[in-house]
Amino acid sequence: MSLFHLIGQYVRQHWRPYVLAGTMLAVVAVLTVWVPRQVGFMIDGLVAGRLAGPSLLRELAWLAACGVTIYFMRVGWRLFLFKAAFEFGLLLRTRLYRQLCLQGPGFYQHQRTGDLMALATNDIDAIEMTAGEAMLAGFDGSLTLLMVLGMMTFGVDWRLALGALLPYPVMAYAFWRISAQIHRASQDALARFSDLNDHALESLAGVRMVRALGLEQRNIDQFSEIAGQAADASYDAQRWEAGYEPVVGLALTTSGGMALGLGGYLVWQGELTIGALTSFSMYLGTLIWPMFAAGWVLALIERGRAAWSRLAPVLHATPSMADHGSVAQITPGELRFEALQFSYPGQDSQALDGVSFSLQAGQTLGLVGPTGSGKTTLLRLLLRQFAPDAGTITWGATDLHDLQLSTLRDAISWVPQESFLFSATIAENIALARADASQADIERVAALAAVHEDILRCPAAYQTAVGERGITLSGGQRQRLAIARALLADRELLLLDDALSAVDTGTESQILQHLQEHRAGRPERCVIIASHRLSAVADADHIVVLKQGRVIESGRHETLLALGGWYASQWRYQQLEASLDAL
Repeated sequence: MSLFHLIGQYVRQHWRPYVLAGTMLAVVAVLTVWVPRQVGFMIDGLVAGRLAGPSLLRELAWLAACGVTIYFMRVGWRLFLFKAAFEFGLLLRTRLYRQLCLQGPGFYQHQRTGDLMALATNDIDAIEMTAGEAMLAGFDGSLTLLMVLGMMTFGVDWRLALGALLPYPVMAYAFWRISAQIHRASQDALARFSDLNDHALESLAGVRMVRALGLEQRNIDQFSEIAGQAADASYDAQRWEAGYEPVVGLALTTSGGMALGLGGYLVWQGELTIGALTSFSMYLGTLIWPMFAAGWVLALIERGRAAWSRLAPVLHATPSMADHGSVAQITPGELRFEALQFSYPGQDSQALDGVSFSLQAGQTLGLVGPTGSGKTTLLRLLLRQFAPDAGTITWGATDLHDLQLSTLRDAISWVPQESFLFSATIAENIALARADASQADIERVAALAAVHEDILRCPAAYQTAVGERGITLSGGQRQRLAIARALLADRELLLLDDALSAVDTGTESQILQHLQEHRAGRPERCVIIASHRLSAVADADHIVVLKQGRVIESGRHETLLALGGWYASQWRYQQLEASLDAL
């Protein structure tokens, strides 16, 4: 879909403000064209002695009324047209945000956050200007141009009009060349702004690391270089836009000189009146706006086209995880993983290779293994952030891919490795999945996550703002708040992806004990705990040991210790490490 088709579609759906604005602009154009003609008539009347006293005052009053009408009409069309353009920008931003919410991790692996933010701000602003100011200037300038040319040709003298138009083909060619350069420069300027946005975002997010490594000056130098490139690109675009004005000025000057020379000759020959020549001169002055409007409109259109060429691929990108499911309700039951094969896009090695096991309803599963063994990947497949290359995952009697994505995700509470908190209060972060949760419910799940006492020590307890990404809290506190948030959601399946790594073993045991008590009243609820720390899964009903994407051991804690394999050796190592830490 082209930018013009997109804007045309919007205009057809929201035609009322555009029709009202167009009508007001048409009235302004008619009155603007009428004024020079009326002035010429008054001059001829004064020369001939026909206008004097009351009749002259009446004509002057008409001119004043015309000026007042033009003023109010110009205010009116701006209100209608700009409101429609701003709503168009709102529609695009909403579409972009909805599209970003539907995309999975695969999409974001190839996108920069700063780029996406630039699309939502700078690029959509450029498209919004095309739908607003470019449309009004194009309509107003075109209508005024046609009416002025009509009056010059049929209302004054066609010979003068022909002479005045001779320079304009050259101006049209210059406009075409300049527009091509503006499109190229605008694309470059938008891309450089994205680079600047992305660098600023990364620098602010990692400001503590920058300070810790003493990289402030190097970061400042990098930012200055990127900002300079963005400024140069914007300057280049503006430099080409500035080329319109001298072209217009040269064309109008040449046109005026030729028309006035010819007009003076016609007056001398008695074929044209002084009033008619005065009207024609005023019409030439009126052409200044349509000519400048043409340059302005072309610049805005090229900016909008450049922005749309960046925005359209994101808006039209297919979701990285297609939702073709038709089942809208989950029947809790056995969770089965059968012969799963998966490799990440662009990688040859298998992240999962023939993984098979099952989990009965109401049980707890422990996933352990060395770094990179596939624990998080398995949970991502369960969340349908990615699709397996081969094999199936079934829940109850339903294949996971037959479930609607919204149904699946409404049934799962997930606590990822990197707990994310929003710039809100502690209570608001815990109640994210249940905005109607009472204070008692929030405090109950905070106690289950062993973070209630920590919260009470904060300056405003549960109303304490945590700062961006929870920067005011420790890693362990952020993890426990995320666990509390998941428990408050109270879903059929709870996933803990190394969510206890930042807490001490005593707090870990306390949280696990609370989880068992919490599940006592909901025997059908399942829990999957992926962890490097084996003590977190020692009480699980079933433990699966992964290594290089394959299941190398499985069973209960006691069974795995008896096998004397990876699990047993790692258990002994971690127990020894814990005893040394306790000394």
